[in-house]
Amino acid sequence: MLGRRWRRVASQVGRSVAVWAVSTLTMLLLAGILPDFQLQSADGDSATRIAVTAAFGAGAFGVLSALVWPLLVRLLLLVPALVLGLLVFFLNGALLLVALRLNPAERGGAAWETAVVVAAVMSAVASATGAALAVRDDDAYRRRLYRLADRRRGTGPPCPSTPGTVFLQLDGVGHDVLRDAVGKGLMPTLARWTGGDRPTHRLTAWRTDWSSQTGASQLGILHGSNHDVPAFRWYEKDSREVMVCNRPTSAAELQRRAVRASGDGGLLTVDGASRGNLFSGGAEEQALVLSITTKRRSRENRSRAGYFAYFSDPANAVRTALSFIAEVGREIGQSTRARLRKARPRVSRGGLYPFVRAFATVVERDVVVAAVMGDMLAGRTAVYADLVAYDEVAHHSGPVSRDTEKVLERLDRALELIENVAEHAPRPYRIVVLSDHGQSPGETFRSRYGLTLGDLVRAGSGLPVPRRARRTHSGAEARAAVRAALRIPVEERGEKHRPTRRSEPIVLASGNLGLISFPDVSHRMTKEEIDARHPALLTTLANHPGIGFLLVRSERHGGVVLGPFGTEIPLDRLDQELGPLAPFGPGAADAVRRTHSFPHTADIMVNSMYDPADGEVLAFEEQIGSHGGLGGAQGKPFLLSPLALSAPVEDGADLVGAEQICRVLRRWLEESGGPQVPVQTEAEERAA
Repeated sequence: MLGRRWRRVASQVGRSVAVWAVSTLTMLLLAGILPDFQLQSADGDSATRIAVTAAFGAGAFGVLSALVWPLLVRLLLLVPALVLGLLVFFLNGALLLVALRLNPAERGGAAWETAVVVAAVMSAVASATGAALAVRDDDAYRRRLYRLADRRRGTGPPCPSTPGTVFLQLDGVGHDVLRDAVGKGLMPTLARWTGGDRPTHRLTAWRTDWSSQTGASQLGILHGSNHDVPAFRWYEKDSREVMVCNRPTSAAELQRRAVRASGDGGLLTVDGASRGNLFSGGAEEQALVLSITTKRRSRENRSRAGYFAYFSDPANAVRTALSFIAEVGREIGQSTRARLRKARPRVSRGGLYPFVRAFATVVERDVVVAAVMGDMLAGRTAVYADLVAYDEVAHHSGPVSRDTEKVLERLDRALELIENVAEHAPRPYRIVVLSDHGQSPGETFRSRYGLTLGDLVRAGSGLPVPRRARRTHSGAEARAAVRAALRIPVEERGEKHRPTRRSEPIVLASGNLGLISFPDVSHRMTKEEIDARHPALLTTLANHPGIGFLLVRSERHGGVVLGPFGTEIPLDRLDQELGPLAPFGPGAADAVRRTHSFPHTADIMVNSMYDPADGEVLAFEEQIGSHGGLGGAQGKPFLLSPLALSAPVEDGADLVGAEQICRVLRRWLEESGGPQVPVQTEAEERAA
């Protein structure tokens, strides 16, 4: 035992010396290339003195990086993660200047901008050298991964021998997109899992609710209930607030509602970790979780703690920052090529979007993957992590494009890395990969018809609309319908019929799902009430070629689906007469009925048209890859599970809704000897 310990110490010392030597050579090389970087006095020095100066500077820089860098990152806890990424280079440069000043011979110096470059190169070279040496030693590789993730289980019971489970969510990747990517060789790791003579995983498609977006799906998956989540954003009349799933206050409220509805804390209640998600799932270990950002910060619940744990290693910080800059340049180049080719459909990709994309595809991915690796090496029982890279790029580049293919390749490499880490974990792990929804292609409603859904609603309500909207065919038809309904023969500038501002509707969009609410009416309005107030509105919307169907409440039938040419089908007859829902496929009627039962469903729910021939929808947002409503690939995500676990559903049965996915995942945790999620009794729930 003692000999093994000494060998481990000697191996670690040898690697440290090797990294120091390579850093010294790198510093000498940079001194010869960069004119503003000097390792000698003004009068000149011998080669030996220059080498000694470089060796001392490299050693001092390494020590400062190991000791001072984590403290600097801790001091910058309140700095936004994007700003921290930009500060990485300047902080590293400052450490290099300090290292050079510590030289007792008072040799060496550099300009600020040169110090930044030198420090970045040295950190990258040191990281690459350390990694190359460490992978040859399992123990060293394990220790390096611990530092990378900066996660410790701490004092506690010994790690159980039962398998742990890692749930990796590839945000927005549809079933067919994944299958095609595997077939094209873009994702060799998943191809190995699902193909060959001895596959290890099974691929299953499942069907989302009407609200096919991360907020509804992830809430249902992690907390077992997504009741009363009609869209990504919606207006609640009782509180007079717009709820948005990725707004921290809204996410926290939705999580509280789900916990009350399900009666337990969530999927990850016992020994779980939640990484990069909208909701916690009841996990004790949380980082980058949106729903906890409204809480008072502490060491346990800092939502951005994962960023700083990752950036506390300067090599990680420099590598990610360089990748961030490269991704910004990649997006600018790709958007420029699309604009020069006059590609269609196309949306604006300027402004801050290149930085938003780089954050999602580089920073968020690196930090979340590092956190997952740390959780596995700490032996946690259940980990759920969300990788949002594909979803962000597909919104602007399209679900099937060269841009998204590159993202899928990088996601596959992340899965391979996590798979390799599982070999070094203190317990076996089963890796489950799933998505929360897919994405459907298509141009935007605005680009096809020249006006937004809000413009069309205002025109159909007799409200003023922008001049550009009045000049469109859709705008002119809507205004003509209003004049006919109100028996106004000629449109004049001084029309007497001017609805008051309090009657102006609130129009919100969630992909190809639109929500129209009248805020001055405290209850959900009926079709009869809407017709009395705005006689042409429902007819205008239902007959528009860009709209597939409407859902409204009816005094006679409880709820009706409206379509073109006066189609009106009560919800209880949808099974026998699908009407405008027919193109949307199986399950559409059930999804619409379920949403109709929600307390906060909008006065008018609007789903865009869907073309089954090419799978296209029309987004009411500026997205050429969209999700949020019914129609096409957006409602068909995937579940990739190990064969060691039971099948998600019986042969021939459908896997429908995020709440059913939660039940399946809980069953798998039980099969693995995982946590038994405690369910509150009715008395305990009332007391809570």
